[in-house]
Amino acid sequence: MTFEPERLGQSRSDLAEALRGQRKRAGKTQTWLARHCTMSQTKVSNIESGKLTPSLVDVELILEALGVDSPVAAEILSLARTANTEWQDHWSSRRRGLDKKQNELARIEAVSTEFRFFLLSMITGLLATPEYVRASISDVPGDQSKTIAKKLERQQVLYESSKSFTFILTEQAARWPLLPPMAMALQLDRLASVSRIPNVQLGVIPLGGHIPERPLNTFTVYDRRLATVETGTGALILRDHRDVTAYLRDFEKYERYAVFGDDCRELLTEWSMIFTRQRP
Repeated sequence: MTFEPERLGQSRSDLAEALRGQRKRAGKTQTWLARHCTMSQTKVSNIESGKLTPSLVDVELILEALGVDSPVAAEILSLARTANTEWQDHWSSRRRGLDKKQNELARIEAVSTEFRFFLLSMITGLLATPEYVRASISDVPGDQSKTIAKKLERQQVLYESSKSFTFILTEQAARWPLLPPMAMALQLDRLASVSRIPNVQLGVIPLGGHIPERPLNTFTVYDRRLATVETGTGALILRDHRDVTAYLRDFEKYERYAVFGDDCRELLTEWSMIFTRQRP
């Protein structure tokens, strides 16, 4: 199935219509279907009206209960997967205001307890100094003071002991000179400091030796239910358990190449000193 971002919203209503149609074709009531899928009748109603986007497991249960044939079932499952994917393009986010995006991220962080960040090319806002945050959105026109303030405010989540964070940065992400040398040295010192927070694991993947992997994107996995994948023009929000599981597996692969603890801090200090020596 070809990925078309503009179809994501439409696929939800298509899915609701397809499931409703299959139930009626089978001559079953919502109450019957709810009972056979161990769901409430309200949930079935909300799925069929498009108010609730069902998970793939929900859709599989419904199709099995209704005895839907394989070719039709495959088509409906494809719709369900697309319906569980959201596309947020940068232009829309900027039109709404980047501070609104920060509010959305804060809400996700509030209801999540286990975080995994794979940082391919840049340092994420939760780890950034104010100077780095400012530089990371310098291409966005207008006053960004609200966005900067909200990004820095979100960093307090790192100190919530009920949550756990694992950050993996490539050497490129840590050393990319987004700031002048002294400011970059301070940013690397900030990473070393964060790595000492008890519920935070921070590791770096040095660009040396043999790494038979080929990461393409920065991504974050929240618990085991949601993954966000950054691209050059936006972000994909994935809720399909197969997609989330695939990114969890990728994270585990990259984690094997990362160094943590004192070894990580030793590298960060070494890189910080390199920036310090570049001082005019």
